[in-house]
Amino acid sequence: MKTKLRYNQDIEKTFLEAEQTGLRVAIKGRIAALILLGGFLSITRIGDLSVAFGYMGAAFGFSLLGLAHYHIIASRFDRSWVKYIFVTIDFAVLSILLATQPLYDSTPLPQVMMFRTSYFPFYFVILGMAAFGLSPRLVLWAGFSGVVGWLGAFTWAIRNMPNQLDWSDIGSNPTTERFVSIFLNPNFVGMGSRVQESFAYIIVALLIAVVIWRARKTVYRQLELDDQRRTITEVFAQYVPEEIANSLIADRGLLEPVERKATVLFLDIANFTSMMEKVGPKQTVTILNDFFEQCTNCISSNNGVVTQFIGDAVMATFNMPIEDPEHEQHAINAAQQLLELVETRKFDGHPLSIRIGIATGTVIGGSVGGGGRQCYTVYGDTVNLASRLESLNKEYHTNVLVSETTISAMSSKDFKEMGHIDVRGLSKPVSVYTLT
Repeated sequence: MKTKLRYNQDIEKTFLEAEQTGLRVAIKGRIAALILLGGFLSITRIGDLSVAFGYMGAAFGFSLLGLAHYHIIASRFDRSWVKYIFVTIDFAVLSILLATQPLYDSTPLPQVMMFRTSYFPFYFVILGMAAFGLSPRLVLWAGFSGVVGWLGAFTWAIRNMPNQLDWSDIGSNPTTERFVSIFLNPNFVGMGSRVQESFAYIIVALLIAVVIWRARKTVYRQLELDDQRRTITEVFAQYVPEEIANSLIADRGLLEPVERKATVLFLDIANFTSMMEKVGPKQTVTILNDFFEQCTNCISSNNGVVTQFIGDAVMATFNMPIEDPEHEQHAINAAQQLLELVETRKFDGHPLSIRIGIATGTVIGGSVGGGGRQCYTVYGDTVNLASRLESLNKEYHTNVLVSETTISAMSSKDFKEMGHIDVRGLSKPVSVYTLT
């Protein structure tokens, strides 16, 4: 339950950061739009300086509001309701200007004439900027605030008009002269048009909110799937190498068989049975876990993959399933590091001695199993040869035996030939070497 709660908190934090980033982008776009629009309106009204300066002042004031909000976002002063306040202020200022500022200072016209101009699209601009916050609630709030501001400004503008004309005065089938005389009359308010505009505005806000809600649900689901995949990989990687776990998940649980030249390293702990009898089963597991962890680190750091733990033995592959053109050298490097590891440290207070066999050749790797259970494994004569070389260390009194197929791919001469051995399945004896 705690893990689930922490996961949900992480997702909410991710969405919060996305909202904050989106709001910052919207504010930047808002300021750029205000500069362009304010400049255009000021230039086109340059003949009336008071009007031109009025537009410049309005643009500057809106820009200051945006900058204030920009600096509050993600600061210690930021709260969940702050963005709603600034959206409301935007609509309020725009609506107050529509309700109180005349269309022309020099020409007395009813204030309702402002609603026949192209100012209503600015409400959609504010709504669009609210959508950058990726919050359905903020978009719905922007829709509600916009309608209240638009109708509120309209109601204020017509409050003192004694003679109001509306669509009902035009009639259902008017003549051209009657339509023009009423529609172009300064006292024509067009209440029905304002209601339709408000209804369309709310519909757009709802649509945007639904789109954002669906997008958030999709992203939320994707984050859940990513977290599940990460959890499965982390858990699965405790039982198989992480590289194999990732491949199994990507291939939906089944790795297709692959035949490739690879190097196999087989490792076994010497005198393990007698040590287990002395320390008991519990400490034996502790010793093995300590050793296997360090052993895996050595192999992984050389591009190898531990494919199996078999009792006290370890089988690792190089160039399978992860491709590595220098797999022979990396296998030798891993063996040297493993020998140095057991020489320089103890495991749960106990020293260990190991034997290693290394062979290079054709290897087949893939998923095998039955009864609904699968595991990744490699098999072939090369695997058998590496296992045989590991056990032959007892006869040769060595720690590492390497096949000639591995040595032949390397330029180093730091090896000593130990003789030839017959391997079941191979027609010719195999030369074996040890590290010098």
